[in-house]
Amino acid sequence: MISFSTFEIAVANEIYIEQIGDTLDLDITQDGKDNEFGDSTTDAGLFGDDMTFSITQTGDTNTVDAIIAGDSYTGTWVFTGNSNNVDLLCNSTATTGGGNCDTVVLNITTTGDYNNFDFKIGETNDASDATVNFTVDGDYNLVDMDLDGTDANITVTIDNTAVATTSTVPSANDAALTTSGPRNIIDLSISGSRDSLGHTVTVDISGGLSVYTITQSGI
Repeated sequence: MISFSTFEIAVANEIYIEQIGDTLDLDITQDGKDNEFGDSTTDAGLFGDDMTFSITQTGDTNTVDAIIAGDSYTGTWVFTGNSNNVDLLCNSTATTGGGNCDTVVLNITTTGDYNNFDFKIGETNDASDATVNFTVDGDYNLVDMDLDGTDANITVTIDNTAVATTSTVPSANDAALTTSGPRNIIDLSISGSRDSLGHTVTVDISGGLSVYTITQSGI
């Protein structure tokens, strides 16, 4: 007689990529807990023009830490779970590859609580045509975005419960946002000289007790 025992082991999935070249089309799906696409020690680096990169993470305490450099980037990012951390730098001065993040179309959807999103797109007026859409369904989430360009179109849709309690929102690179406070925190900073179309920000809020800060500069 042989006795069998079954053990279910959850192993985190870690992906580190340095891609150089144009017309990349990359789709990544990660399921489970503690998954990583890059981290604070080793970024995932994608360098090239006409790039399409989409990522879906389902689970808790997952990480995205990515650098993108290229003239044109399109992405769809979907997150489901709690306590996830997402950092994106669309960086015109990256040492590998180059590119100015000139045209960016990025759609981010998250369902869950205590998630931290830190996005920096364009530098020194580079994001000449940027369209970024955030859809957040949950509580105690932080969206911190700095965008420098001439034609920025930002849409943020928030849906959260309205219970009169407080908790600690996840910390961000911006120390001013590392506070105990209510529900979701949205901090948008849009700068650049703008073109004839200017910058557009649309915020759609459902629920209460959240904090929203929008700073625009330029002509």
